[in-house]
Amino acid sequence: MQESAGPVLNQVNLVVRDVPTSIAFWRHFGLNVEEAAHPEWARHHATVVMPSGLRLELDSQLFAKQWNPGWRPSGGNGMGVLFFQVPAADEVDRLFADVTKAGYAGQKAPEDAFWGARYAIVEDPDGNAVGIMSPIDPSSRRPPPPPPD
Repeated sequence: MQESAGPVLNQVNLVVRDVPTSIAFWRHFGLNVEEAAHPEWARHHATVVMPSGLRLELDSQLFAKQWNPGWRPSGGNGMGVLFFQVPAADEVDRLFADVTKAGYAGQKAPEDAFWGARYAIVEDPDGNAVGIMSPIDPSSRRPPPPPPD
């Protein structure tokens, strides 16, 4: 008998204030956003299917409340960071510059990290942190900084 590998992450739903504004950001970021099939749903839902099959769903606050009656806006700064891998270190810089030049906020300028990848962080229109990271290059690794106090 084969053992279960456990749950597999297959979808992330971002609840956003304005779906069309979010669609513009994610398209500028380089993702292929599918708008809702029914025009009356266009302001409430859109989907991105990643090459891995993972789905990024954009849902309005009203729609989130419909499918999750317990949903409520977080009072904080989002849920963490959604990281997207790009093919090379220079692509981190290019995408960060392109997105911030278009007027979206940058949280972290591109940097070579101690773990061997280059990364940067921007914000979507709702303040969600969106990371851009190159593949890890083992030859670029260095010792980590001291842990926070």
